[in-house]
Amino acid sequence: MKVVISGGGIGGLTLALSLHAAGIEAEIHEAVSEPRALGVGINLQPHAMRELTELGLGERVLAAGVATRELLYANRYGEEIWREDRGLAAGYRWPQVSIHRGELLMLLVAAVRERMPGALHLGARGVAVESDASGAVLRLAGGGSARGDAVVAADGIHSAIRAQWFPDEGTPRWNGAILWRATSEHPGYLTGRSIVQAGSSAVKFVCYPIREARDGQPALINWIAEKRVDPSLPWAREDWNRAGRIEDFLPLFTEWEWPWLSVPGLIRSTKAVWEFPMVDRDPLPRWTRGRATLLGDAAHPMYPIGSNGASQAILDARILAHHLAVTGEAEAGLAAYEAVRRPATAAIVAANRGAGPDLVLDLAEQRAPKGFGAAGREAVLPLEELRSIAEGYKRMAGFEPSVLNARASYSARLQALA
Repeated sequence: MKVVISGGGIGGLTLALSLHAAGIEAEIHEAVSEPRALGVGINLQPHAMRELTELGLGERVLAAGVATRELLYANRYGEEIWREDRGLAAGYRWPQVSIHRGELLMLLVAAVRERMPGALHLGARGVAVESDASGAVLRLAGGGSARGDAVVAADGIHSAIRAQWFPDEGTPRWNGAILWRATSEHPGYLTGRSIVQAGSSAVKFVCYPIREARDGQPALINWIAEKRVDPSLPWAREDWNRAGRIEDFLPLFTEWEWPWLSVPGLIRSTKAVWEFPMVDRDPLPRWTRGRATLLGDAAHPMYPIGSNGASQAILDARILAHHLAVTGEAEAGLAAYEAVRRPATAAIVAANRGAGPDLVLDLAEQRAPKGFGAAGREAVLPLEELRSIAEGYKRMAGFEPSVLNARASYSARLQALA
């Protein structure tokens, strides 16, 4: 069996490595002429780290990032709303890792080049797919093509294959939120491995380290400043390379001075800011046509809430490779993959539109807009309510500790058919 992959991002590269581990031939066609370490920080949840570990990449990923110790939700005054252990500290068998998106990408590129020499074709943009009873063909810009038993479109939120199949879908759906993303060197805060989400959906600040402070070197803190505007206003297409301006959002945070962190100080210490609108797409009625299917952001772009985007693409890749190996047949494998992943990711898209686990921020803002005061958080946000929100999201997104720790591996090998 041979699988042709359109797109060499995190999902496409993980799929190639998973197929290779399963004994299935794969080749990747990526539009850029040379991969670059673009973007800022992302989080890999324990379910994604399990998959990367089973691919033999866990130690490399952990060495390139930071094992998250805790997650803290706070109001704009720096008062704690909810705090929970994460990763190994929460009882998972695998860590949660905060890492620079570009470093993870380059790590995956290196692994593909080591294990699958010649499988990564650069400067090769997939533009369309054709499928018949014997296989599928990826048409490339410039007139070339690649044929396999199946084609997988992992070509991102602006997927050419998705647009071919759903030409009337239009642009991604913007919810009115603008994100300014950056990194800053900083001595560190709280445990040194803490994710902080603060404010509310109207004005929010998120930060976490992607390099720990050690050997006299400061930590590298990834941060995101967010504000909502009228979603009917025009917005620019999302682009990892579009520079932002601090003066457009710093005034929102000038009073966010907390005993354990100065938010304006962190913002001012950055060297560059990137501006990005928060967008997703509506879930599709189907991902698969014949011997071709969608994966990652091509299939289910979602708001960056709950630290789930890259993790879900990695799960897609591993589950698709698993079903292709177990069924031994392209169409059956693609159908089994979609049956598992399409409803699961549609639920996450919907939950993230409803704020996902970040709902606790809005509840705190609504019930205690001036802070908790002497009565404390428990007077307006009972612990059981907060725990129910957090645990419900984990169950829905597939990383409840007991379930993840106990489930069978997705690793499988293709068996020769009689």
